[in-house]
Amino acid sequence: MPELLLQYRRHLLAAAVALALLLLAARLLLPAGTTTPAAPLPPSPGLGASATGAPRARVVVDVVGAVRRPGLYRLEQGSRIADAVSRAGGVTPKAELAQVNLAAPLADGEQVIVPKRGASGTAVPGTAGSTSSAGTPAAPVQLSTATLEQLDSLPGVGPATAQKILDYRTKHGAFSSVDELDAVPGIGPKRLDQLRDLVVP
Repeated sequence: MPELLLQYRRHLLAAAVALALLLLAARLLLPAGTTTPAAPLPPSPGLGASATGAPRARVVVDVVGAVRRPGLYRLEQGSRIADAVSRAGGVTPKAELAQVNLAAPLADGEQVIVPKRGASGTAVPGTAGSTSSAGTPAAPVQLSTATLEQLDSLPGVGPATAQKILDYRTKHGAFSSVDELDAVPGIGPKRLDQLRDLVVP
């Protein structure tokens, strides 16, 4: 009986040694530091857009009048007068918004005037403006923000030509110079010379 027990222990020891040798061989055959490569992280959408996207064009406008923080502001091209007024802290309680076309697009270098209630004689960009008794605008009409009525008030410009100016502005964007009027059907060099001192881009 003791001899059988001794043989059993020898077999058990041999099996343990064989298992240890197999584990050692497996460790030697597998290169040290081998790990499963991690999947690459997708690039951040925001970072990629800022790194490769071209900077958006901007305009600088001067906001004055009945606003809380008058001054120069830089806004993205295509912004409206409402955006400029908002950047200036909004209007004061005395502002006369009925004279301001908040939906009018901004042009670079434009001065946005928010009039005070009761003020008169000041033409405001993007508004109906005031006219003199002779039928000509009391102040230059801004081509980039003028309404049909403002353009119609110009000498030699009737409703049909005024609408053509609006159509040109809708298609090509804000006027960059008065000379662009020459590209509007119905306005030739002679008419342009008549309007040159009465309008601004």
